[in-house]
Amino acid sequence: MRRDGSRVFHVTEAEAGLTLFAALRLWSPEQTGSETKQFITQQQVQIDGNLCLDTRRSLKPREVVKVLPHAVAAPPSEADIRIHFIDEYLVIIEKPSGITTMRHEEEARWTARRKQRQATLDELLPRVLAKEFDTESRGSRKSRGRVTNPQQVPHQVSFDLRRWRVIPVHRLDRETSGLMVFARTPAAERHLVDQFREHSIARAYRAIVLGDIAEQTIESHLVRDRGDGKRGRTTEPESGQLAVTHVRPLEQLDGYTLIECRLETGRTHQIRIHLSEAGHPLCGDSEYRGPLNQMPQPDRSGTPRLALHATELGIQHPVTGEQLQFQTKLPKDLADFLKRLRSNDRPTDRTQHKPMK
Repeated sequence: MRRDGSRVFHVTEAEAGLTLFAALRLWSPEQTGSETKQFITQQQVQIDGNLCLDTRRSLKPREVVKVLPHAVAAPPSEADIRIHFIDEYLVIIEKPSGITTMRHEEEARWTARRKQRQATLDELLPRVLAKEFDTESRGSRKSRGRVTNPQQVPHQVSFDLRRWRVIPVHRLDRETSGLMVFARTPAAERHLVDQFREHSIARAYRAIVLGDIAEQTIESHLVRDRGDGKRGRTTEPESGQLAVTHVRPLEQLDGYTLIECRLETGRTHQIRIHLSEAGHPLCGDSEYRGPLNQMPQPDRSGTPRLALHATELGIQHPVTGEQLQFQTKLPKDLADFLKRLRSNDRPTDRTQHKPMK
């Protein structure tokens, strides 16, 4: 047991394939089955830093299961999804932290009840859109507060989830928040996917990392398994995908830095991997804490979650060709975390602590 009262278990090859419930019973035989189930249903169990409410969730090798002494925040709801733009072809939203963009292949066969307990963004969003823009329920089309630009909504809508079907064209990690685009027609999907493939989408992130990091461009070739089961760089370019991240420090704190990351490419976990292998892992990142074969760097930041937020998104409209640009600020949880870091930073020379140009 750790100082904070939590218990941590590392899934071995022999334990892989067990359900979360079965594994917890194996690790803590002194607890009854009902007690074990309560830990899961009362929001006290995380897998790789993510809250898990599914007792039948199948475990994978090297996953880290953490049992907390208290409940953590529940997954976000429909009310947490903010709409920045919508028309007949696409919708731009602000994804809250704590929700998966879409289901993994093995989850597609889940029952409707299991899916409802931990819904994905592409499942929640049609309900949000239908409720927000249904003419009968909204009458005069006054926004319920989730729409940033209410004048950019269709005029004729009906409460029909089929009309509000959305098609994911990219992902953000569960704990990452920020701007995303969904297509609303197959043709729009193809056009947007081509933009991502051609790296013509403009994307910028704000992140808080360990240490003082200098402005730089990080370039490497990434593979699914760098040698320890995690994604990472390879020294054999022909076997990996090129990944390029432009890093710019915005504000230096005591032991941490607020940075901007601009993506030239968009590989899975690209920012997390690049910063980790550069020796500056993200606050709240439990998976990528340093280069291969080196001791992982501890995270003592106290962040409420992964400190990564997609703040800017620029795309070409798939039909009109108009260039659309969107920006958003840090959400409250990360803004409050940054405020705490600033208050804890008391350099001798106060002029040293200020935003960087």
